[in-house]
Amino acid sequence: MNLKKSALLILLILIIDQWSKIYIKTNFVLGESVAVFSWFKILFIENEGAAWGAKLSDILPISDSIGKLVLTVFRLFAICGIGYWLYDVVRKNAPRTLTIAVSLIFAGALGNILDSLFYGLVFNESYHEVATLFSDEPYGELFYGKVVDMLYFPMIDTTWPDWVPYFGGRNFRFFEPVFNIADTVISTGVGILLVFNKRAFRQNENDLNSPVNDFGDKLQDLGKE
Repeated sequence: MNLKKSALLILLILIIDQWSKIYIKTNFVLGESVAVFSWFKILFIENEGAAWGAKLSDILPISDSIGKLVLTVFRLFAICGIGYWLYDVVRKNAPRTLTIAVSLIFAGALGNILDSLFYGLVFNESYHEVATLFSDEPYGELFYGKVVDMLYFPMIDTTWPDWVPYFGGRNFRFFEPVFNIADTVISTGVGILLVFNKRAFRQNENDLNSPVNDFGDKLQDLGKE
């Protein structure tokens, strides 16, 4: 898979991801939901922190604004690292499986970093009103945008039986997290690397025929004599 095809895949994912987020922001009030099926809902929330809505300020003795800035800067460094990884695997003509997986991870990470960087500049608040794109009263600044999430799959929503120790009588819901297209793409890329690990990281023919491997083969032959 060459760099051009990888770029087209990334662009397609970004278009779908950003379109879905902009549509939700400009058509839903924060917290509004629409039931598509009993086990799938469109639920508009905004994530100010990392995965699962966690914040650095919950862990470190820093303010929410500083934590948000640190997280966004970290994401920028991470996207640069993933971008270089993608360039490297394409340059080395790595297996197609690896290139696709890294392209998906890069596209998803870039989709979410766009929210963190720019959404605070182009949208107003979504509390009790539908947000406006390119609003005259944006809710934040550069680096302080909120990530838009909307995919919600409460496939099981029940209550633990009273006889279950500790959990008895408590609500149980699966699957609880709300996420977006970018998150889905990142998870898919990571899943490909885990499931098809041997295929993704197998050596190509050029590596197998390299002088280093030839030298290793000769050493093995000497050891057999």
